[in-house]
Amino acid sequence: MKGFRFLFWLLLAAALSDCALVAPQRTTEQLKAAMLAQDDPETVRSAAPVFLLLTESMIAANPDDPKLLMDGAELSNAYAALLLDPERRRRLSNRAFDYASRGMCITNPAICDTLEGSFDDFAAAVDQVGAEELERLYIFATAWAGWMETNSADIGTAANLPKLEHIFDHLLELEPGFQAGRAQLYAGALASLRPKELGGDPEKARRHFEQALRFSDHRDLMVQVEFARRYARQVDDQELHDRLLNEVLAADPNQPGLTLNNAVAQEEAAQLLAEDYFYALEDEN
Repeated sequence: MKGFRFLFWLLLAAALSDCALVAPQRTTEQLKAAMLAQDDPETVRSAAPVFLLLTESMIAANPDDPKLLMDGAELSNAYAALLLDPERRRRLSNRAFDYASRGMCITNPAICDTLEGSFDDFAAAVDQVGAEELERLYIFATAWAGWMETNSADIGTAANLPKLEHIFDHLLELEPGFQAGRAQLYAGALASLRPKELGGDPEKARRHFEQALRFSDHRDLMVQVEFARRYARQVDDQELHDRLLNEVLAADPNQPGLTLNNAVAQEEAAQLLAEDYFYALEDEN
C-alpha cells in the first residue's frame, strides 16, 4: 500500500510543480492506468482520494476542458463503485454526473438541451452522435446510470430510464462490442431493473449479458457477477447463478485494464454465494 500511495504523491507533486512536464490529460491517463492495474481494492479505496483531488485541481484550473471533465466523471464514478458507505457513494455519483453533464454540454449541446425534455427530442439528439464520439457518450451514460442507482428515490429516475436505455441502444447499434462488451453489460443491467410483470424484459437482459461474455472473452468477471445477480436471481435459476459466481472465484483476476474490476468482482461473487439467496427464498415460501 505504501508504494501505491507514493505513486499518487509523486504524480501529484509532478502535476502541481511549476516545472511539470506531464500534461493534465496524460497525467489522468497514467493515474487511471495505475488504478485499474491494482489487484487490492482496499489499496485503491485508501489512496483514490488523492486521485480525485488531483483531477479536481486540474478541472478547477481548466473548467471548460471536456476531456478533463469526462476524466473526472469517470474517476469519480469508478471510486463511487468501490465505496461501501451509501451516502459517500451518492455524493461521488452526483459529482460524476455533474462533470459528465458539463462535458456533454460543451461538446454536444443538443443532448444537454434535451436532457429534461421529451424522449423523442432527446433520442434525436443522441442519434446524431457518430462513432468517433462514442467514448464521451459512454462516460456520460455510465455516470448517469451511477447517479440513477444512488438517487433511486428521486422521482425523475424512473422517468428518465428510457432515455438512458436509448443511449446504450445507440451505442450498441454503432458498435456492438464497444468497450469489449461493457456497453452490453450496462444494457443487460438496465433491461433487468424491472421484473417481467412490471414491464421488464429478462430475456433481453440475458441476451445482452451473453453478448457481454462473448465480447469480453470471459475476462471481465463483473459480467458474470451481474448476470448472476440481476438475471439468474430474477428468473430463479440457481444452477446458472452458482455456476457463474464459481467461475468468477476460479478465474485469474489479472487481466490488462481489468485487474481492479476483477478483484472487486471476486469480492462480490463470494458475498453473493454466502447469502444463500435461493435457500432464503425457500424459507420464505
